[in-house]
Formats: sequence, C-alpha cells, structure tokens
Amino acid sequence: MNAPPQPHSNQRSQRDPLPRAGRRDSFFDNAKYLAIVLVAMGHSWEPLRDDNRALAVLYMVVYAFHMPAFIVISGYFSRSFAFKPHQIKRLLSGVVVPYIVFETAYSLFRRWAHDPDAPVSLLDPWYLTWFLAALFIWRLTTPIWRSLRYPLAVALAIAMLATVSPKIGNDLDMQRALQFLPYFVLGLCLKPEHFKLVRTWRMRIVALPVFAVALAVGWWAKGNMNPDWFYHRDAAQELGGDWWIGPLMTLGMFGCSVLLTACFFAWVPGRRLWFTALGAGTISGYLLHGFLVKGGIWFGWFDHVSGPLGVLLCTAVAAAAVTVLCTAPVRKALKPVLEPNLDRFFREDDAAARAAKTSAPAEGPATTDRPKVPAGV
Repeated sequence: MNAPPQPHSNQRSQRDPLPRAGRRDSFFDNAKYLAIVLVAMGHSWEPLRDDNRALAVLYMVVYAFHMPAFIVISGYFSRSFAFKPHQIKRLLSGVVVPYIVFETAYSLFRRWAHDPDAPVSLLDPWYLTWFLAALFIWRLTTPIWRSLRYPLAVALAIAMLATVSPKIGNDLDMQRALQFLPYFVLGLCLKPEHFKLVRTWRMRIVALPVFAVALAVGWWAKGNMNPDWFYHRDAAQELGGDWWIGPLMTLGMFGCSVLLTACFFAWVPGRRLWFTALGAGTISGYLLHGFLVKGGIWFGWFDHVSGPLGVLLCTAVAAAAVTVLCTAPVRKALKPVLEPNLDRFFREDDAAARAAKTSAPAEGPATTDRPKVPAGV
C-alpha cells in the first residue's frame, strides 16, 4: 500500500517557528533590534516626560519590559557557559574590555560636557555600562544556577533581599545586578519550546488587551508610584518606602515584566526582515546612543522639543540614530574595542580553538557564548 502523503519540507519549515540547529534565528535578532530601539526611545523620552502624562505612562510601560527582555535573551544564550577556555576568552573580550573602554569614555565625556569634578572609576558603573558589569557577574554564576533544583526561586529570594539592603552600595551597581538577576536566571531556564508557545497568533491577540491594561495601570501609577522602581537600582528605604514594600514590589514587578515581555515576544516577527541583520549589532547601538542622549540633555537640545509633533520627531530621531549605530560599518569600526583579539594573552589550546571556531558570534547587549540553537540566532 502507498504510504500516506507527507507534508512538503518547505511547508513544514514555514509552519515551524523554530529553525534548524546551527543557524541564526531571525526571531532573536529581531527581538534584540526592536528592544534596543525601545531602549533608545525610552531614554529620549526621559527629559520630556515630566510635563506630558501620556508620555510618562508610555515610558513606564516600556521600562517595565525592555531591559527584562534583553536580560532574558542574555540568560537564554548563556546556558552553555561552563568556564571553558574559549568561553572565558569571549567573556573578557566581549564584556570586560567593552566595559572598561566605555565606562572610561562615559566618565571622561561627563567631565568634559557637564561635570568637571565627576570621578573616573571602574567600580561605579555610570548610565549604560551597568549592564556589562551585571552581565559579567551573571555569566560567572551560570554554572551555579544550572546546578540548582529551584534556581528561579533562589534568584527571586536574592532580589527580594537586595531591595531591603540599602547598604549594598554602588560598587559594580550590585543593586541592579541582584534585582535584575531573576530575569537572567529565567532565561537560563527557558527552552526553545517556551518561545514557541508565545509565537502564536492566539498569544498576539491576547497581548493587545494586556498592553491596554498596562497602559491603564500606568495612567494610575503616574503620581501614585515612584517611577524609580523600574530602574531596580535602589532599596525600598531609599525610595521612601518601608522595608517590607521591597519584596512585594520585587514579586509584583517580576510578574508584570515577565507578562509584558512574553507579549512583546509574541509580536516580534520570526521571519527575516530588513532590520534582522541589525540584531547582531545591538551592543554598539546600546553603548553609543547614550552619548547622544546625555549630550542632548547637557547641551539643551531637548529644550527645543515641545508638543506632540516635537515628541514624535524626537522619538523618530532616537529610533533612526540607534538603527544607524547598529549597522555593519559602525560595528566594524568598533570591533577593536567590542570584540578585540586577545589570543596573545592566552595559552594556545587546540581544543579550545576548535570550539571557538564552531561557536556562534557574540550578540547585542546580550553578548554570549551561545549553544547550538534551532535556526538562526
């Protein structure tokens, strides 16, 4: 008897949102690009939101999920980190060196443009560089989280304790590293099928009322909640609350952020688009756009922005600027500091060299040693 007809392989691959192993997944590149655009737009809104309630509400909603989304992706592609020589080399070249270079550059820029007495310190991350410091800490602890039975519960407990510990201090911005830790650990726990669950039309439809409710809650929160909670850089006491509010806010904001992140992923396209290739260069866009935003604040550029049209124009400029900063020419120009060759500082290891050649390239702010994943990350 004839076997039943099998679906054509091309049709099957089109229906399956998870691509074949060993290729970059357009979904993750798209997610990183869209997230970095939201980051830049949010930073451009910051000096404009005080006199614009609608913009302040949108600012809070975006801040609730754009960095959590980045951090979840960072954790997801850090799952294979196990202190192998080539992984240590990539961690130093892709995270530590950019941190040193850009922390120094931002400190000098601040002294030149705004505050001549601003300190230059590699222990106190300023503005955007906190992410690289936190990523270094998270990546080093990856084997611990991978070995625990309940890693997410432990990470949440640590984040809750951080919010009641104002004496942690500013060294390496540990408050942020600890309070954002659950999102990284969540990424470590995720599998390809989890992303497949949110990449459906049903989830896209559900995401619309979820975002509508988030905007409504944001409208209420404006004036009733300190927006600094979204930065995760202070303890509850430093934000004017009782100590017990910190753990409750940690749990509440984690739930809201994860829900909004899932809704964001639901609307991220899975196919290759004009901006997909830019997802591989989000680290340059992330680190460079801060000079434009801070320069705009210190030099008074935002003082000339007024009215809805002005806000829209400012938003479009921010999106366009960060897009340009993610392009291949910019990445190539910054390669000596974003992906320096440190081979001369390491012992030659044939096995490590072979492993490094077969590993995927580093990524966005979520620079990582990535395992072989289904289709194209």
